[in-house]
Amino acid sequence: MNESVVIAPVHKTVRVKVPVAHAFEVFTSGLSRWWPLTHVVGKEPVRNVLLEPRLGGHWLEIAEDGTQTSVATIIAWEPPHRIVILWQINAQWQADATMKSEVDVRFIAEGAEATRVEILHHKFETMGAEAGALMRKGVDGGWPGLLELFAREAERRES
Repeated sequence: MNESVVIAPVHKTVRVKVPVAHAFEVFTSGLSRWWPLTHVVGKEPVRNVLLEPRLGGHWLEIAEDGTQTSVATIIAWEPPHRIVILWQINAQWQADATMKSEVDVRFIAEGAEATRVEILHHKFETMGAEAGALMRKGVDGGWPGLLELFAREAERRES
């Protein structure tokens, strides 16, 4: 009998004191302002990380020598409320186009000047039981610090 493995999703939430459109912009177009260049999988040293802001766009890491590494593909683009990316990183933290866990990010307005950002990282079982469990453990520990960096940047005011 074949039993399918289901690996629990990772849910993380952060509240930022900014309008929903600003939160979406910082998370997507402003990725290079908050994503740490120490959290990369491509060729190092990395000069920049960015999201191509469109359906089918990629999450790219650009090395100092110009090498580009795609680590995710945007499969839902609904500004300013939602983005879903196909996370194409394996359990050894290498870019791998065959990997298909998903990161669903929702931006929910809580009044005019606050936004709740919810991340659902799931479908780890598409990586296989062992690799999926390893990836789940890694992202469960990683997303809180990343969301803290995002929140800090989203709330930072230009002087």
